[in-house]
Amino acid sequence: MIPNVIPTMKTMKAENKEAHGESEGKVEEASGFFTPNEKIDFSGVKIEPLFEDQVDFETFSKSAFRAVKVKDCKAVPKSKKLLQFTLDDGTGTDRTILSGIHAYYEPEELIGKTLIAITNLPPRPMMGIESCGMLLSAVNERNGEEELHLLMVDNHIPAGAKLY
Repeated sequence: MIPNVIPTMKTMKAENKEAHGESEGKVEEASGFFTPNEKIDFSGVKIEPLFEDQVDFETFSKSAFRAVKVKDCKAVPKSKKLLQFTLDDGTGTDRTILSGIHAYYEPEELIGKTLIAITNLPPRPMMGIESCGMLLSAVNERNGEEELHLLMVDNHIPAGAKLY
């Protein structure tokens, strides 16, 4: 059986992997997916403060958070940052979302993964391509450098599943 390898950020260099509790060429598994917290060094991590403003439940509930499966992913020509995702959102029609995460991920690493997207944002043209939604990521700073982690979930979750 081939292990389910989770893509890592491109910027994570081999010398930093040990500090993060990872070893070269080895995927640490706990329940087959995540590295246990006790194996990750969070000492150099800084996060943004929480928002003071509150959002009422009615406003929050208008956002459609859905599981999406990455059918294809490629770099957008003439852009250093953008990746173009072709996604299965459970509707039977492919959804295109552009995301400025190329500094952190290579497109081929993401094909076949299950991600989280907001699917009811109005379409937004970027580099001549209409982006229909937003992929969710976690962002933090570690030792003065920004890190970005796409939110990935278990592949057993079907495309289009709603998150509450």
